[in-house]
Amino acid sequence: MTGFDVSGYLRRLGLSAPGPPSVAGLRALHAAQVERVAYEALDVQLGRLTSIDPYDSAERIVSGRGGYCYHLNGAFSLLLGALGYDVSWHRAGVQVRHAPEPPGVELANHLALTVRGLPAEDCPEGVWLVDAGLGDGLHEPLPLRAGEYVQGPFRFRLRPSEVEPGGWRLDHDPRGAFIGMDFGLRTAVVGEFLDRHHHLSTSPESGYVRTCTVLRRDADGVDALTGCVLRRIGSGPDQRRVLDSQEEWYAVLTGLFGLALTDLDAAAREALWGRVHRAHEDWSAGRDLVND
Repeated sequence: MTGFDVSGYLRRLGLSAPGPPSVAGLRALHAAQVERVAYEALDVQLGRLTSIDPYDSAERIVSGRGGYCYHLNGAFSLLLGALGYDVSWHRAGVQVRHAPEPPGVELANHLALTVRGLPAEDCPEGVWLVDAGLGDGLHEPLPLRAGEYVQGPFRFRLRPSEVEPGGWRLDHDPRGAFIGMDFGLRTAVVGEFLDRHHHLSTSPESGYVRTCTVLRRDADGVDALTGCVLRRIGSGPDQRRVLDSQEEWYAVLTGLFGLALTDLDAAAREALWGRVHRAHEDWSAGRDLVND
């Protein structure tokens, strides 16, 4: 594929005519991306291996789907480049809370982005960490300089990496779904992420295989659907409810997360709900045994 539908992508984000590259423009694009394009790996639950070619990922988003970091940041980088931003890919490593891996970028379990050439008062060097693929992570880009940053209910810390020479470390808020992320500054290409993408999509050890998770970030917090449990994490106490029926589950995917899933036929929708609901019942039974 040699091109992609820039206008269609902007329509998906609810934006038009973003103008020449600017800090304000980058912030608006980033916020729209995480608010309107859900973090999801539903195809993994169906045993489908997706492409992470950025053009395929952009087409996927234009058609109404989301994805995880390789899809989301890959497609977003393509959009930013088409709009004139100086954007680069970087190998990164995320440590999640339920199955932490050692810090470092060697596994390349995450794709991070930087944008250069946009100096501002809070970013005189003009280099920004751009990451729309962290689920409950950033709502807007961060200046690539050490410090603490508050976005909605979450406090982030950005500092030099202790494990990646010349790289950086993003520490997430204790309420977040992951511990932190290290990334190097060497420019990366899509081929460096293919092996890990295959592992994350197919291995029984992968969190995407074990658990169906959908996330949508906004300025005030995050909506998180884990199996059949829907949570709202914001400034107050977490709100939580269980989605008991297939109809309610798909209605939330469509209405809250913007995932109509028109690419799934009736059999696929039935299979997806069946897998998610069985996993929820197994989890509930195990929790009851622990609590007894």
